[in-house]
Amino acid sequence: MNSYIEKVRSHNQSLPVQPIAMLKIYGCQQNLADGNRLRGLLVAMGYRMTDDLAEADLLVINTCAVREHAEKRVLGHLGGFLHQGKPGRRVVLCGCMAARPEIRKLIEKSYKQVDLTFPPSDIPKFPEYLHKLLQEGSRYFYDSPITSPIAEDLPIVRDLPDRAHVTIMTGCDNFCSYCIVPYVRGRERSRRPEDVLSEIKGLVEENCPEIWLLGQNVNSYAPNFPDLLREAGQFEGSYSLRFMTSHPKDAGEDLFYAMAQTARAAPFLHLPLQAGSDKILQAMNRGYTAKQYHEKITAARKHIPHLNLTSDILVGFPGETEQDFQETLDMVRKIRFNSLFTFIFSPRQGTPAAQLEQTTPASEIKDRFQRLLDLQREIEGR
Repeated sequence: MNSYIEKVRSHNQSLPVQPIAMLKIYGCQQNLADGNRLRGLLVAMGYRMTDDLAEADLLVINTCAVREHAEKRVLGHLGGFLHQGKPGRRVVLCGCMAARPEIRKLIEKSYKQVDLTFPPSDIPKFPEYLHKLLQEGSRYFYDSPITSPIAEDLPIVRDLPDRAHVTIMTGCDNFCSYCIVPYVRGRERSRRPEDVLSEIKGLVEENCPEIWLLGQNVNSYAPNFPDLLREAGQFEGSYSLRFMTSHPKDAGEDLFYAMAQTARAAPFLHLPLQAGSDKILQAMNRGYTAKQYHEKITAARKHIPHLNLTSDILVGFPGETEQDFQETLDMVRKIRFNSLFTFIFSPRQGTPAAQLEQTTPASEIKDRFQRLLDLQREIEGR
């Protein structure tokens, strides 16, 4: 990889004016972390970064595919970006959308100004791909097996001085029936504890006040996430630790005890519920019941009395009845989350849930969604 960084850098140094790159990021905290690695590579390859599309010689778009709305938003913005073209500009589309074959075909056919696509697992190969593009000029649409370990030697340039995202693992083995993540980010792969702790130590020495440990399911981190959290809190310095996302079926009392034991662990837990109906949770392949979820929250609050608890709720999953939805509202009333991230079900091609028939009218789903928002606003006192 380093040889290709140097090759692109040499190419850029031979130009009359230093080339300029713009990085546009969509999606979750994991995409922000990936964006820091992309930005680090761009700077290492000799690009000056900008937020002004009009001056960018290279546009890199890191995308999200979790929901249909996110994809449509990216494609809509992409059309606008391409019509604001600078002569000779190169356009790269990467991230989760680029891991989907149907999206790559759409980009190749309908977005002719896009020169290069590659999936999230290929970020370490970005310099190689860009070098080939600059030398040969042809369009490339890469599709690599999502099996490689997380690269440890990538340069990182962070965009937020007071917050850092540290990826501890990537991929997911849970295969929730509605979720595209295992198909675009692959199976679970964990970084070595010593590599994670080295990165955290460096951030503490740089006086970064807030460090987020990231993974699609941090509780599946191998060898052990509670132990990693404890060790991450042992460095001398003023900083706090947060993490996301946790999966309820894997979050246990050992995690809550570790949070309570670790002074630098913020009293914050994001634990996606998704639904309060056992029937819907089973159809989602979530691996827990509403009662088990509630018991976990009770245990967490026992260890961390002032817990800031947030969650995700998905409304309108195929087969959800009014009774199922009422059970979700009942759980929200019982638990009283500090805040909620609420979504309407979006079928993702390639997932089992996309094959299910949606029997609930869209108007009724929107009504349920609004009732959930109203309830949460009432709980928050807004």
